Amino acid sequence: MVKDTDLIAKKLAFVETCVRELREVARIELIEDDVRERRFIEHTLQIAIQAALDVASYIVSDERLGEPRTNGELFEILARNGWVSQDLSPTLRKMAGFRNVLVHGYATVDPELLRTVAGRHLDDLESYVAAIRARL
Repeated sequence: MVKDTDLIAKKLAFVETCVRELREVARIELIEDDVRERRFIEHTLQIAIQAALDVASYIVSDERLGEPRTNGELFEILARNGWVSQDLSPTLRKMAGFRNVLVHGYATVDPELLRTVAGRHLDDLESYVAAIRARL
């Protein structure tokens, strides 16, 4: 049983806040023309994904589910142990990679990729939050 459910609950609520802000405040259509809008979307996605990773890391560690080699592998471990669905795991793993691009600046983020993540994958973050809450 996970020990610090309050910490996890706060992180999950933060993910939900970020998703809500992206839905209500972000103007995805301005990504290419407005640097402030682009940076708001990039940063909000980054911190939402980081919070999801924090939750995954805490659960994997606390439950002693394994030793992930990468951030993305955290989500695979959660899926193998019934915390999230096998269908959701690959998308979450890709989000972890996307977060790495945002944080480390490996390459300039393609506006189309940013538009896709912000426009089509927010439901995946909400599904993750719901799955974790269901197990707590």
